[in-house]
Amino acid sequence: MTWVGARRWPGVEIWLLNNLSTLALFLLICGGAVIVAVTGCLLVRRKVPVVAQGKYNDMIGVVLGMYAAIYGIILAFVVVAEWEGLGEAQTNVAAEASQTAEVLREADAFPPGQRREVTEAMDAYVHAVVDKQWPLMREGRADPNLTNPEITALYRAYQDYEPKTEVEKTYYSQSVATLADIASARRTRLSDAQQELPVLLTVLVYGGALVMLPLTFLYGIEGLRAQLTFVTSVAALIGVSLLLVLTLDHPFSGAVSVSPAPFREGVLAQFWP
Repeated sequence: MTWVGARRWPGVEIWLLNNLSTLALFLLICGGAVIVAVTGCLLVRRKVPVVAQGKYNDMIGVVLGMYAAIYGIILAFVVVAEWEGLGEAQTNVAAEASQTAEVLREADAFPPGQRREVTEAMDAYVHAVVDKQWPLMREGRADPNLTNPEITALYRAYQDYEPKTEVEKTYYSQSVATLADIASARRTRLSDAQQELPVLLTVLVYGGALVMLPLTFLYGIEGLRAQLTFVTSVAALIGVSLLLVLTLDHPFSGAVSVSPAPFREGVLAQFWP
């Protein structure tokens, strides 16, 4: 699933993903949530001692349970959708690389001059994708103009060639159809590189966490250790959920991202030293 939405806070999320390890992000988000939970819990117990006696537990328990159920459904929907989006992006990249390799194999049916022209054009396209576009996609940007000359050269290599034998005509038709598939996969890849949660879902996910965490402070438990265990457990769960949403939100950024490896494997390995 590809999310469509306006840019929220350009560069911040992607900078975090590209410059911090998964462990560092875990400590930042989950550790931050736990610190807030512990601090808030201690402040509430100190400023409002009646809360620790469980005076409002009946009301807070109902509200907390309902809110947790709704928030859990929203998180589950977002995580599943983003995981599917990451899988679709990986599948699309693999398909584009496979189609590129297929064009190279089909070019073996052409005369040496035409085969060389197709190979050179494909070499330029593969390098443009990996060396030029991928760094931009990692930053959450996608400039189709970086590969327009290469894709145009590929089409020109076939437009300027007229097959003569039946074998050449068959492979020519297949190659032209495959070129169209490559162009389609390329457009999808560029779109996936700008994938992110819409603003409304962002507010629900992150704003919901900001509302749910303080609710745990109001659920009174007489034992300090027991209450701290309760609020820190909820905070850690919320932190891990937010980390998962952040990690999956940008399929070409961070440690968990789509790799350009398919463009370096198989037949395409000949283009790399």
